[in-house]
Amino acid sequence: MSVPKTMFQLSGRGYAAANLSNATVVIIDAQKEYLSGPLALIGMDAAVANIKQLVAAARAAGRPIVHVHHLGTVGGLFDPQGERGEFIPGLEPLRDETIIGKLLPSAFHGTKLLEHLQNLGSLDLIVCGFMSHSSVSTTVRAAKNLGFRCTLVEDACATRDLPYKGGVLSAEHVQQTEMAIMADNFATLAVTRELI
Repeated sequence: MSVPKTMFQLSGRGYAAANLSNATVVIIDAQKEYLSGPLALIGMDAAVANIKQLVAAARAAGRPIVHVHHLGTVGGLFDPQGERGEFIPGLEPLRDETIIGKLLPSAFHGTKLLEHLQNLGSLDLIVCGFMSHSSVSTTVRAAKNLGFRCTLVEDACATRDLPYKGGVLSAEHVQQTEMAIMADNFATLAVTRELI
């Protein structure tokens, strides 16, 4: 049996990981909601530490950073008026960094993200954040449709256990599967140390 190839390989349309010197960093939903409670994600400590490294490197290089955050319901998940909707400590935007609020998994839907990225002029995005299987992958798919080249930082993302057919899919399995799907036809994968 032959070794399977990605759609990128079969189509010849793959690309190398972005260089931080000419890319925009997009951080998705780095919010306290994911630190504890029903949406606590597996591997958050490592993922947050890696995002902090990416942010520090991007700031040192003078590269733009976009902070996407989910606007939930008052009193509910991602409460925009409560603590759980706030940015994770150490990942708060600086005054000159862009914040994009979203209502749905895609950071492009109903927001000004596309306009902002077009104004920046770079097609290369370095994407990280939460959750891998939801807002991260949905945003990466949308970015591809809009002509951007995404580098997805797999060790700067995290997800959670998911219910499935009366059982549970582990966060590790969900993460591996989602990264394989992204690498097939939507993004080039990288780890933090390769980018900073």
